[in-house]
Amino acid sequence: MVGIQATQRPEKPLGQAAILALATANPSNVVDQSTFTDYYFRMTKNEDDLALKEKFKRISAKTTVRKRHVHLTEEILKENPNMCEYKAPSMDARQEIIISTVPNLARDAAEKALSEWGQPRDEITHMIFCTMSGSDMPGADYRLLKLLNLKPNIKRLMFYHLGCYAGGTALRVAKDIAENNKNARVLVVCAELNADFFRGPEVTDFFNSCAQAIFGDGAAALVIGADPVIPVEKPLYEIVSATQVILPNSEHAVQGRFREVGLTMHSTAELPDIIAKNLEPSLVEAFEPLGISDWNELFWLAHPGGPGVLDRVEAELGLGPNKLDDSRHVLREYGNMSSATVLFILNEMRRRSVAEKKGTTGDGLEFGVLYGFGPGLTVELVVLRSIPI
Repeated sequence: MVGIQATQRPEKPLGQAAILALATANPSNVVDQSTFTDYYFRMTKNEDDLALKEKFKRISAKTTVRKRHVHLTEEILKENPNMCEYKAPSMDARQEIIISTVPNLARDAAEKALSEWGQPRDEITHMIFCTMSGSDMPGADYRLLKLLNLKPNIKRLMFYHLGCYAGGTALRVAKDIAENNKNARVLVVCAELNADFFRGPEVTDFFNSCAQAIFGDGAAALVIGADPVIPVEKPLYEIVSATQVILPNSEHAVQGRFREVGLTMHSTAELPDIIAKNLEPSLVEAFEPLGISDWNELFWLAHPGGPGVLDRVEAELGLGPNKLDDSRHVLREYGNMSSATVLFILNEMRRRSVAEKKGTTGDGLEFGVLYGFGPGLTVELVVLRSIPI
């Protein structure tokens, strides 16, 4: 027993975990927000409800989304008409779509991340998979392992139904694994589809309309490990610390329920205020040890939720006018992709920093904050250190 433990434990403390590769993927089907209202009301057979249609068009415009990638095409929806009604039993049809599609979308992102990492995939020791979409046994992690032809003895961890904060959860757990297991290399994947909750409009369900207008599909994948082998491995960001907190008096703010009609969700209009007013204590706890109290000294990777959340966080924390540009860009070009969203924002930050020759992968700054929020309200907050470029 002692011998087995000795092979797993590091002989000396490992360094901080680092992101060694990062990639994203989306379905090929693209929805243009400017024409989505007409398409949505035609597919759900609500074209005659002109008042509701006009209300939905206003909601859609306020999202600031320009386009989204979605797996559900017109052909798929015609084959599954119950998914287009507001309250028709449709869970079986949704599950059949999700069980195969989520692992395939995850594979598309993971293949790109593994290629960027550039090392033999047999060196992947752990896998973390997060999705809010569907649930089956064996799970999406098992199916992805097969699709990638990874070793069958990889240590897998599957997170279902955490919600939009799960991207931060995955980074936190991957950091713990990488820093406490010798030679660990962790493949992290977040993959999301809106096939669980696409449905027709209902005049009394405002949040359903918001969800139909803002959510998109996407997957992100990362390779994470401690003590990168330079120059064989090229770190992008160090994961300095990671915390999770439940905000006070917020259980009602975001909720989801699985029903025969699929996933039903609810959010309150108070959400932006709850996030904005409760974020600073976590920032103080995370950055006080680093001697940082001016939040404009950080690069920001903020889960958007919607433009209202970004506006309130920006105002409450006194952030400069461009601090949340990468979050706004991803929301505009992809919509809200739940757990994958913050990882898309991280990839956009890296891409833009390199393209604009900012000096570091963090927009020219050393330290940054990544955060996501979801049901609970649970907030995951991750401190990152950028790498010189």
